[in-house]
Amino acid sequence: MIHRLHQPDYDRWAHQIKRAGGCRQPIHLRGKVEHYDQATGQLLHRYTTNREPDGVLRVPCKTRRATRCPACAEVYRADTYQLVRAGLIGGKGVPETVSSHPCLFVTLTAPSFGAVHVPREKNGKVLPCHARRNAQTCPHGRVMSCNERHSPDDPRLGEPLCPDCYDYEGSVLFNAVSPELWRRFTLALRRRFARLNGLTVKALGEHVSIAFAKVAEYQRRGVVHFHAVIRLDGPDGPNSPPPAWAAADVLAEAVQHAAAVVTAEVKPLSRTFRWGTQLDIRPISMTGDLTEQAVAAYIAKYATKAAECVGTLDRRIQPLDNLDALPIRDHARRLIDACMRLGSQPRLTDLRLTHWAHMLGFRGHFSTKSRRYSTTLGALRAAREEHMRTEEITNGRLPLFEEDTVLVIAHWQYAGQGLSAGEQLLAAAITGRQAPHPGGPHDR
Repeated sequence: MIHRLHQPDYDRWAHQIKRAGGCRQPIHLRGKVEHYDQATGQLLHRYTTNREPDGVLRVPCKTRRATRCPACAEVYRADTYQLVRAGLIGGKGVPETVSSHPCLFVTLTAPSFGAVHVPREKNGKVLPCHARRNAQTCPHGRVMSCNERHSPDDPRLGEPLCPDCYDYEGSVLFNAVSPELWRRFTLALRRRFARLNGLTVKALGEHVSIAFAKVAEYQRRGVVHFHAVIRLDGPDGPNSPPPAWAAADVLAEAVQHAAAVVTAEVKPLSRTFRWGTQLDIRPISMTGDLTEQAVAAYIAKYATKAAECVGTLDRRIQPLDNLDALPIRDHARRLIDACMRLGSQPRLTDLRLTHWAHMLGFRGHFSTKSRRYSTTLGALRAAREEHMRTEEITNGRLPLFEEDTVLVIAHWQYAGQGLSAGEQLLAAAITGRQAPHPGGPHDR
C-alpha cells in the first residue's frame, strides 16, 4: 500500500480505480485506440496504455456475483431493479400506462427431498423445528424430529435431519431440469389462459400477450425456486392495454393449473419432476402491501446471489479438487458429490452436472425476461457508457468527432486481473466501499 501511495502516477491510478467503480478484481488491458479521418487518413487522436500506471488500463470485471466483487454486483443489481420496475410502472422506453395492466408476483418452489431443519414462526412466536410427539426412527437410527427453535442465522438451517435418508440425487437433478420445467410452465400458462377465455393459443395472441421477468433463488437446502413477475398486455405488448376480460384472477387460475400439471423427465433414470406444492400468487399494486418498488428490489437482490447460501463455492469445481479438503458445509459437499457421480454417467452427459457441480446442478440463467417485458440490460449499459463518454468529451479528455467520418482502430491484450491486498485497501478508501477481509478468497 505504501509503495503504491509513493508512486508518481498514483493520482492516475486512483482515477482508474474510481472509473472502475471500486472493482475488487479489475481486468488489466494493454493496448491502444486510434482515430483516423476516413477521408484523408489523418491520425486525429491516439490513446495508449504505455503512459498508464504499470502500463495497463484497469476496467471493471462486471461480474454479477456479490461474493466476487460487491461493486460490480451492485451495478448489476441496480440495472436489474430498473429493468423490473420499468415493466411495472413504465420508463426506460416503456409507457407509464403499463402500470394499469394486470400483474402478479408468483413464486414457484421445489418439491421435498427429505426433512430439513427450518425456522418456524406463527404470530410472531418462534416454534420448534420439527416437533413430533411420536416421531419415527429412520432406517439409519435417527429420530426424525427436532424440538429446537432455530434462529435465522443458525448454520444448521437447510441441512437434513438424516443426511443418509435425504435424496441428494433428486435435489441436483431437479436443479438441472428446472429451466426446462419453467419453459413448459410458460407454455402451459398460455394454453390454460386461452382455454379459460374460450380461445385457441393462436387466437389469444391477437388479443393478449403474457410478459414475465423472473429470477432464481437458492433455498438453504440447496434447490432453486423461481420468483416471477407475470403481466398481461395487449397484442402489441406494453404499448397496448389488454381487453377487459383479461383479468388478474383468471391469470392466477391459469398459473395454478400450469404449475400443477407440468413435469420434466430425466428419461435415463426414469425420474419425473414437478413443482412443489407451495405456490404463492399475489397481485402487484401501486398502493398495496406488495408494491412495484418492493417487487423490483426483491428480484434484483437475488440477481447477484448464487449457491453461496448453501455453503458451496463461487467457482467451478476442478477435476483434481479434493472434495474432502474444500472449505464447504457437509451438506453442500454431498450435493456436489451427487453431481460428480451422476455427471460421470454417459447417459446423463446432456445435463452437464460435473460442469455445474458448484451450482449444485443448476445451469440456467439466474434472471430472464420475455422479449417485450421492458428494456434490456444491454440498453441500460449502453446508455451508461454514452453518458460517461459525453462526460469525457465535456471535460476535454476525449476529442469531439463526427462519428460517421472517423475510423476507430483498437488493439487490446489481456494483461492480468485483480489488485494486491494493499491496493484493495486503497481502493476501498477511494470509493468508500468496505475492503475485503485480509487473507480472504479474493486477495491476489
